[in-house]
Amino acid sequence: MLICLTASHRNASFDLLEKLSIGAPSAASTLVDANDFVGGAVVLATCNRFEAYVDVEEPLTAAASVAVEATISTMSEASGIEADEMRDNVRVITGDEVVEHLFAVSSGLESVVIGEDEISGQVRRALEAARTRGTTSRDLERLFQKASQTSRGVKNRTNVGGAGRSLVRLALELASSRVTDWSQARVLIVGTGQYAATTVAALRDRGAGDLAVFSASGRASWFGLKHDLRPFDDLAEAISWSDVLITCTSTTEPVVVPEVVDASRRLVIDLGLPRNVDPLVARVPGVELLDLETISLHAPMAELTAADDARALVSSAAAEFHAVAAEQSLTPAVVALRRHVFDVLDAEIERARSRGDSSERTESALRHLAGVLLHTPSVRARELAREGRGEEFRDGLESLFGLTDTRAAAVEPAVLRPADDERLRHRDVG
Repeated sequence: MLICLTASHRNASFDLLEKLSIGAPSAASTLVDANDFVGGAVVLATCNRFEAYVDVEEPLTAAASVAVEATISTMSEASGIEADEMRDNVRVITGDEVVEHLFAVSSGLESVVIGEDEISGQVRRALEAARTRGTTSRDLERLFQKASQTSRGVKNRTNVGGAGRSLVRLALELASSRVTDWSQARVLIVGTGQYAATTVAALRDRGAGDLAVFSASGRASWFGLKHDLRPFDDLAEAISWSDVLITCTSTTEPVVVPEVVDASRRLVIDLGLPRNVDPLVARVPGVELLDLETISLHAPMAELTAADDARALVSSAAAEFHAVAAEQSLTPAVVALRRHVFDVLDAEIERARSRGDSSERTESALRHLAGVLLHTPSVRARELAREGRGEEFRDGLESLFGLTDTRAAAVEPAVLRPADDERLRHRDVG
């Protein structure tokens, strides 16, 4: 059973989201290791969003409630947030709604800027981080991989993700009321990651040409050479040179503090989460600070409302995801029926052999007949599963054949005995 704890710009403060972005991702390992009923966890912490997807092995309401409390406790402790504050600010999603929610998030339909470019990559990297930490599970893998496929479908088949929609571009749009001519502005970028590269592209689209870069990790020269920027080794010197300062690093501590900012007319745009700029920088004479919290408040929601066809595409993908899962839940029952039929067939063939009544051609014909007879029940199983009537199929097997062990969680090839696998490998199940 999958559950999701979510907090975003819609229901939580920026301060809480910032704290979660620091401590929550690495806490997934603690959550999985400390709780036997948690089969996996993937944590997504981005600008204006925190999501914890948890795979609960026991599909009972009580177990889900315990898992929610365990997640709140683990994440709050790792982030330095009171558990009660977490409870007040997170929304819990369970069951089928989890799938559609992640598909919508990955497609940018729940972002501050609807259809933003970055979120699908952030979702993909959250799964990769869970793999590295060993906290993912089969169900979470399938969920997140399908979410990535859905986001690509939304981007390719709808106009919801207009070219270049992102928080970076929204920030520059808001900053344009202060910067009348970007071609004349000297812009310093603090950071050398993918977000910095996106920022460079967005600035050049607006006509900015006098760009520089600083990196606390010493990567300014490399990034500057790659993107044709002027590198700085000293932050105070770089800030003094600039008219506009844009920060977008992954550091957990502010890089820009009042001590390195001189009193001069300057716009500072902080795109970092956690903050890259100490809020006290706004008190330096002449400095105007534009941070993510402010940017979020000015998002043009009406203009960027998701198209109905994008929502419909997400809903359709979620419905198909559930249908496939329902089909897979009946796989043990179909395998049990096939095994039963071929066990009976093998016994009859063996008796015929002992009497000298069997031939290779006859045995082959009988096995083909068994496969043909099994085709319709196999197809019917998939149909019933998609209609939500899988239990009827299981009840029928129990009533007709006395098969009761048909509710295993999953059937992997290794579950079958080698002899079973050899006998069933070439059977036609439709």
